[in-house]
Amino acid sequence: MARKESWRKELGRERAMKNEFMARHPESPFVTGRVPFHELVYFPPDPSYRVEARLERLPAPAEAYLRTNRDNQAVMRYLGDLRFRLASRELRLRVYHAGEGVGRSAFVPFRDRTSGRQSYGAGRYLTLELNETDLYELDFNRAFNPYCAYTDDYECSFPPADNDLAVAVRAGEKSWAAEKAPRPVPAARRATRRVTPPKPSRRSPAKGAGERRRRR
Repeated sequence: MARKESWRKELGRERAMKNEFMARHPESPFVTGRVPFHELVYFPPDPSYRVEARLERLPAPAEAYLRTNRDNQAVMRYLGDLRFRLASRELRLRVYHAGEGVGRSAFVPFRDRTSGRQSYGAGRYLTLELNETDLYELDFNRAFNPYCAYTDDYECSFPPADNDLAVAVRAGEKSWAAEKAPRPVPAARRATRRVTPPKPSRRSPAKGAGERRRRR
């Protein structure tokens, strides 16, 4: 019980700090986009959405291209699959690395049965700090929206169809506003296709691996 209370308090502090960042920091999408801010909205903390996961790595990382909300391609390295059990089902999510500049941070975009309803339609993100054991606690209570959920100033990567979870993940961040919860993006539109990759762009450390600010 004490560990659960400690986790809840830590989660509450993280959410309060994020609200402060979003409201005031010069790299906040609300500040850069001059969008009126109100507090982010979350599902209630639920420890049942904290699960143990194992990363099954590919023999070597594979180049991958994730479609974006601008119908472009984000170049990633596909590392392997996280395998875990949630809602009595065996599930998996593809894990990506954005290359130089993000260190050991890995990027896990996903959609679920709440997407386009209670949560942002284009999907949500999780991040992991890679380790040598390849064992992780996957905490969906820490799932967050990409910056394009708040303003059109940012270009964000779609989760691939392989990362559509056939369960409702009622944990983590909800839709920020009703108009920012579009209808689910068809899998065909999110399908990866091999193209000449764009030149990599520099990303602010405040943004996730799957998003970048749109050039004006």
